[in-house]
This record gives sequence, structure tokens and C-alpha cells, in this order.
Amino acid sequence: MNKILFYLVLFLLASCGEGKNECPTVYFAGEIVNPTSSHVVLYKDDMVIDSAKLDENSRFSFLLDSVDEGLYHFYHEPEVQYIFLERGDSLQIRLNTIDFDESLIFSGTGEEINNFLLEIFLSNELEEESIASYYWLDPLEFSEKLDSLRNQKITLLESLMEEVTLTEAQVDMARASIDFSYYIYKEKYPFYHKKRTGEMGMDEFPCDFYAYRKSLDFDNRNLTYFRPYYNFMKYHFGNMSYMSCAENCGIDLHSIKNHLHFTKHTMALIDSMVTQKELRDNLFRNVAMDYLLKVNDTEENNKAFIDHFHELSGNNKHIDEITDLYAGIRSMQPDRELPDVKVLDSAGNHISIRDIAKDKDVVFYFWWGTQKGHFRNMTKQVAKLSIKHPDKTFVGINLDTDPLRWISILETSNLDKSKQFRSDNTSELRRALIVDHLNKGVITKDGRIANAFANMYTTFQQKDSPQ
Repeated sequence: MNKILFYLVLFLLASCGEGKNECPTVYFAGEIVNPTSSHVVLYKDDMVIDSAKLDENSRFSFLLDSVDEGLYHFYHEPEVQYIFLERGDSLQIRLNTIDFDESLIFSGTGEEINNFLLEIFLSNELEEESIASYYWLDPLEFSEKLDSLRNQKITLLESLMEEVTLTEAQVDMARASIDFSYYIYKEKYPFYHKKRTGEMGMDEFPCDFYAYRKSLDFDNRNLTYFRPYYNFMKYHFGNMSYMSCAENCGIDLHSIKNHLHFTKHTMALIDSMVTQKELRDNLFRNVAMDYLLKVNDTEENNKAFIDHFHELSGNNKHIDEITDLYAGIRSMQPDRELPDVKVLDSAGNHISIRDIAKDKDVVFYFWWGTQKGHFRNMTKQVAKLSIKHPDKTFVGINLDTDPLRWISILETSNLDKSKQFRSDNTSELRRALIVDHLNKGVITKDGRIANAFANMYTTFQQKDSPQ
């Protein structure tokens, strides 16, 4: 680390007195082996606190005048990890990007809570596959399995609390990191159990299966941007809406046909139970994204949804994003003209996708040079589809590769350059064509939209399957 800065930190800490919380200064530094970016960015919630550039030895450092105690996260593209900070902390990390999370180690003042949170995070990742196999079990056995795993981690926390003094906020965060990971599995269980066994089995639930719901805090500002807490809230409100619709609206538990009705239930529950604005805004945004991007409902239902969204969450901080998405989806309805978006051909000429699709049946697909596995799979899929559907022209649009590298990929992959294009304004193209996932396809006929929300795998399987 920078020696001058290190000695400055020692001086500041020494001048703060005996209690670390008497000193507002926070020092956070580290070394990144095999860096994948030139910077480390520190966030509090969704706000950038500071950015530090790596030096010639791949080291970085932050010296913060003061912090609000709580959860932060640092970003070294493309990886993110949490860090818990409080006044007086002097933390260092070391990691290797080849095994980013597994190699990460915290040392210094504040290391205990951070190493514990990291240990729980890694343990939860390791358990995912095993817990997935528990969905076959009946509710009582499933609950017992989860309780056993949870209790092991609670025991670890209790042992840590005997060894070191943790603040109340640190203990709360440690418990949240344990609890919400398992609560998510409880919320998922009815649906994953049904998927595995074909049985919903709601009448067989032990009376205490959802006992934790009685003590839920829907307005915990400290957890709003903690991924397990937020993910739990998404599953919880989806689960509650599903059960509410089944009980009060007479829907079939085995399918949801009226997605607008179900989505309105979800929004009503969020509206009635969550007052903390950022969590509320984020949950409403999630509902909107799920409905608008995944349901592909009628134009009339989309209009009814967006009107209801504005009624309940008109001051949502994501309102511009949601409104723009809705407008984009409206413009991509069947039989509409394609947006006039420009792309580049292999000679570097700009051409509108309208001209590419003119007077023929075209399927636009998208690929990323940095996603090598996806590119290989997509290329194979397009080759198969081209044989099955010789009446269609399959056109690839690259979204992230510089011109020379793009041309090189086309040549080494033996791709037809007349059917390959590159975007030099990725954000505009993705917004205009609603490119929201890797397997996105846009099917056109005689220059007009036939299906703007196709999937390059599932859509064509449905078309190829016998009627």
C-alpha cells in the first residue's frame, strides 16, 4: 500500500483516542491479483461513494472522512462483493479475480464481521445444489432440513459473538445473511415442489412452516439493498399474491392465465405492506419488469397495467425507466414498422435495420464478443434454424465488440458478412428493440414486426412441434 497514506491512517487512528468509534475516519485498501479493471468502486446502496484506481502493483486505497455504519459493496468489473463498514475501521483485502469470492480475505479492524459475512455467502452458494434436491421432500422434511442448516450457521455466529464484541448492527446483519437465504427457499418451496412432484400439497404444510413471517420487517432501511433480503421480498410477495388469488379469486392453483389480475394483486400487497420508499420503489420496478418483459400481454392489458402502476407508484424513482420501457414495448407490437435504428455493416457503412428487413422474412438475433460460450451456442443454433427454415434470413447483430475484433471473429467463425452487423450505440439499440436477455430474437415479415419478443430456442421449438 502507499506508505505515506498508511502512516497517515496510523496517525489519524492514534489521534482518535482509545475507542475506534470515536474516530470517524475509515480506511479501506487492498491488492487485486489478475485485475480485470483499472478501478475499484465503492457503493452505499445504489450510490457511488468513491472510486480508486489501481497502482502499478495492483493496489488500491480509500480514505473516507466518515461513514454511516452499515452494508456497502465494492465493484471491480465485473465482480461485486459486500463489505460492512463503521467508524474507525481500517480494513484491507486481498483477492485473485480467477477465484474472486473464494480467494477474498479481510484483515484489520472490522475483519471479523466481514469474514463471517463472506463465509456465510460462500456456504450458501455451496448449499444451493443440495437444497434443490430437497424440493422432492414433503413440507415437514423440507423444513427440518433447512432448519438444521440454518442452526449450524446460528451456532457459528454465537461462537463468534463469544470471541469478539460485535455491535448490534453487525449482529443484525449477520443474522439477516443467515435467515433470509433460508426464508427464500421456504417461499419457493410450494412451486418447486409442484414442479418436481406435480403436487401443490398446501393442505399438508406444518402450522409453523411460515412462522418467520410474523416477525418480518418490511421497512428495514439497512437491508434494502442486501440481495438476500431483496430477493426474499420478491418471492414473498409473489407467493402471497398467488395464494391470495387462489383463496379469494377462484383461480386454478396449477396455472395463472390472467397475469394482469395476478400482477395487480402483487402490487396491492406491496402498496399495503411496504412504506420504506427505496424498497417499495425497487419492488414495484421488479413487478413492472416481470410483467412487461416476460408476460408479453395484449396492448390493452399493458395499458391497464401502466395506468395502475402510475396510480400506486407514480413517484417511483424508476418511473422514467418504466415509462420508456412501456413506450418501447408499444412500438414493438405485431405488424408495426421496425424502429429506425442504425447498425454498421462489415465495410463500416451505417444501415437501418428497416432496410435490412425490407421485402423478406428476417430473424434478428444478438451476440456479445465477450460471451464466448453464448456466441458458440447461438452460432450453432442459428445454423440449425437456417436449415429448418430456409425461407427466413437470420441476421446477427453484435453489441459489444470493437470493429477489428468483430471482423476477426466473423472471419475465424466463417460467418456470412452480408448477414452480420455491429451496433455502435448499444444502449439505443437495446432500448429500441427491447433486448433484455441473451437469447432474444426479433422476427419480421416484409419489413414489419411479427414477433418482437421471440426466444431463439423456445419460440422455434414451439413452431417446429407438431400441432
